[in-house]
Amino acid sequence: MALFVLGRRFCRSRSDVMTATQQLCSSVFSGRQPVNGVDLYYERTGRGKHALLLLPGALGSTRTDFGPQLKSLNKERFTVVGWDPRGYGQSRPPDRDFPPDFFERDAKDAVDLMKSLGFNRFSLLGWSDGGITALIAAARNPDRINKLVVWGANVFVSQADLKLYDAVRDVSRWSSRMRQPMEEVYGPQVFAKTWDAWVDGIAQFAHRPGGSICMELLPLISSPTLIVHGEKDPMVPSIHPQYLHTHIAGSRLHLMPEGKHNLHLRYAEEFNKLVEDFLEE
Repeated sequence: MALFVLGRRFCRSRSDVMTATQQLCSSVFSGRQPVNGVDLYYERTGRGKHALLLLPGALGSTRTDFGPQLKSLNKERFTVVGWDPRGYGQSRPPDRDFPPDFFERDAKDAVDLMKSLGFNRFSLLGWSDGGITALIAAARNPDRINKLVVWGANVFVSQADLKLYDAVRDVSRWSSRMRQPMEEVYGPQVFAKTWDAWVDGIAQFAHRPGGSICMELLPLISSPTLIVHGEKDPMVPSIHPQYLHTHIAGSRLHLMPEGKHNLHLRYAEEFNKLVEDFLEE
């Protein structure tokens, strides 16, 4: 029997393909888009009027960071786009680097990618580094960002944060379960080298006044904002979401008592419902 491929869904007959085509909410389509001198990989699913962009964490990609969201967010109400920032995942080459403006660069790439895909207004869902990118994008583009959801994000780097980053610098000390997804994407050597470069890249902000990454931009965010925080997050102390909540006008803070840094993966059903309810208000 012939095997046809529709997005990520594997169908065993032409009738199955037709069924899958009719049920767009079950399919994920991928592509590459030239943006600001690089080819950015993205995945897209759903046909809803409300467009969402998923922004992954450090070294993350659509496939490593947002499987439950691409699969289960309501595809009738939302069009969901995931992307790999330049130098990450399948948006290589180029190799990833970390100049002083790498978050600003990612924010511009993210907005310009959505514009190039035909979305004039859209919401942002940003995790960890992707949350920082989303905050900058929302501040820089208030006319384009509908709503904003961030979790595991910080806008400054303290001395306490530096100690946390240094503690995870050596990936050989990570559990195999934590290393495996990244090693599958990059290979062990490239992953270790790129992660080490990321630690140096994020540490450079500690030398700025107040350790600021983008503290000064928070008052410019006018989009309705939901800040989610896992109270057991080992990488982002509660001072960071509290700071965001205090400095983003009208923002909402939702705490997940059992949540850790990857709360959207560990508690995907709860997280997805929380996000959908917020986006549909």
